Amino acid sequence: MTVRTLHHYDQIASLEPSSIGTNGYRYYGEEALYRLQQILFYRELDMPLKQINRIVTRRDFDILAALRSHRSALDAEATRIRRLIRTIDVTTQHLKGEAAMSDKQLFGSFGDAEQQEMAEEAARRWDSETVRASNAQWNRYPAEKKQRIMQEGNALYMDLIEAMTQGAASPEVQAIIARWHTHLQYFWSPNDEQLLGLADLYNEDPRFRANYEAMKPGLAEFMRGAVQMYVKNRKKATR
Repeated sequence: MTVRTLHHYDQIASLEPSSIGTNGYRYYGEEALYRLQQILFYRELDMPLKQINRIVTRRDFDILAALRSHRSALDAEATRIRRLIRTIDVTTQHLKGEAAMSDKQLFGSFGDAEQQEMAEEAARRWDSETVRASNAQWNRYPAEKKQRIMQEGNALYMDLIEAMTQGAASPEVQAIIARWHTHLQYFWSPNDEQLLGLADLYNEDPRFRANYEAMKPGLAEFMRGAVQMYVKNRKKATR
């Protein structure tokens, strides 16, 4: 790591040296090194430094809880990647005529696990009764409808990625966010503040941010801006 990078972290992410020598050298003690480690962990999740600064400088920031969260995110990402690799291998074998593959296997890596993670996190952040109702609604769907819903969601995100060059406020992107809002009705009916909360969740929770960044670097932050614009436009329309 270069001196220039450390200076940048000092300015943006509150990585202050423990002391500065008469020669101008910066010295980092154990506490500063722990702060640096946290910054690097969050940077591995492509989190912007300004957002990292907001997290690590909170009065209630708990480094042990953060480490557990990083471990959980890495475990979840490793599991997700293993599932994706298996799907790639099976798809490759199918295309080469070496093995048969069902539609369920084709989308087997994208499904209930992600829904369950979102539900659990939503239960911690919002009304647990609403989340339980959402889970019950999802579990009532037959397998073929679940598959169709997940395919629809995958297509929605692919369209969003293609439209990113148009800008978050563009009609194309806003139409896709409206589709996303409609898609959420399969699970629950979030109000405007909860839509903003979901967009924040995609960025602030390492597990969700990793999933979005795996699809397209910058997607999580782009979606937050697009959702904020969508909610702003909805509020204007109701005045």
